[in-house]
Amino acid sequence: MSVDTPRAVGFFTDTTLCIGCKACEVACKQWNQLPSDGYEFTATSYDNTQLLSGTTWRHVAFIESPGAGAPGTQMNWLMMSDVCKHCSNAGCLQACPTGAIVRTEFDTVYIQDDVCNGCGYCVPSCPYGVITLSPVDHQAHKCTFCYDRQKAGLEPACAKACPTDSIQFGDLAELRERARRRLGELHDRGVSAARLYGIDEGAAKDTRGEGTLGSIFLLLDEPERYNLPASAELPQNTVFPSSALTAFTGLLLGIGAALVFRGRG
Repeated sequence: MSVDTPRAVGFFTDTTLCIGCKACEVACKQWNQLPSDGYEFTATSYDNTQLLSGTTWRHVAFIESPGAGAPGTQMNWLMMSDVCKHCSNAGCLQACPTGAIVRTEFDTVYIQDDVCNGCGYCVPSCPYGVITLSPVDHQAHKCTFCYDRQKAGLEPACAKACPTDSIQFGDLAELRERARRRLGELHDRGVSAARLYGIDEGAAKDTRGEGTLGSIFLLLDEPERYNLPASAELPQNTVFPSSALTAFTGLLLGIGAALVFRGRG
């Protein structure tokens, strides 16, 4: 399906529609020619891909949730297709020393493979743990938002493959309004646990350290249940406060030592 490419695009992932089929994972790997991560039984979940990585740019999490979902149930599954958040204030972009990470004309965050030197500075700079170094080429990789498809006027492979429209792609401002309408519908139906993540609703506000998100989510439980931080903070924003505290502590220790030696004298 051909789509008109808006100025600022994004993803809206409605987890209430996710059936855990992992079609998005497969489509992402197929389109981007990513290697298989193998199959491993973790003994903690039916999910065998476990997390986002340098070779898995879309990850569908299977989360066991006691009592979540339909009233009276003892156990339910929470499903969520996770992806890079394409932050407006991206920590990875700020930390990259080579200029390999750039912002595209679609307002998405993109890693240029031919510029990345594999230093890994971007890895701890992401508050969501999205970026890792690939074991194949030892460079940083993550979701490109199917930049090549967007330039051709096509929607990303994951959204194209999703059979339930759990993953929706389009103009970011329009997606935010769509997400708010969907939240209102669920609340009217009595699904009080539903909440939005990535826009100015509840704990997921636009004022977090990483700025606004290009990937927004509708959740059925607290963000932490989905391995999402309730309040993300860019690591580099804590450098000065931590350094100041360390210096102050050192000063106090120095004063204390001086007083001890003076008293002995």
